[in-house]
Amino acid sequence: VQLQASGGGLVQAGGSLRLSCAASGRTFSSYSLAWFRQAPGKEREFVAAINWSGGSTDYAASVKGRFTISRDNAKNTVFLQMNSLRPEDTAVYYCAAERSGTYYNRVFASAYDYWGQGTEVTVSS
Repeated sequence: VQLQASGGGLVQAGGSLRLSCAASGRTFSSYSLAWFRQAPGKEREFVAAINWSGGSTDYAASVKGRFTISRDNAKNTVFLQMNSLRPEDTAVYYCAAERSGTYYNRVFASAYDYWGQGTEVTVSS
């Protein structure tokens, strides 16, 4: 499975961006999916996760109510809609896929088997 993230860019505080992550190779409809981010000088952190069906989602406290994760299994794509962006959201955003689909360890980067290359988001104040 190869993941290709896109949609990052420069946006003013309060603005919105929509990230996409498309999978090639085997279908990932049974996989749990997530977004993580890494700001300069900081460790990679969990942002949001979604289970295989899209029926369960989870968010980091810092983005809850502002970000929405969704997936389109027919198109092998996961999305992250980011609204009310803040300067502290500035980071490289990575999509990830967990092939077991168990969703138990969804907030831990170590649970994910496949990673995209990252897309950079910069929020100016």
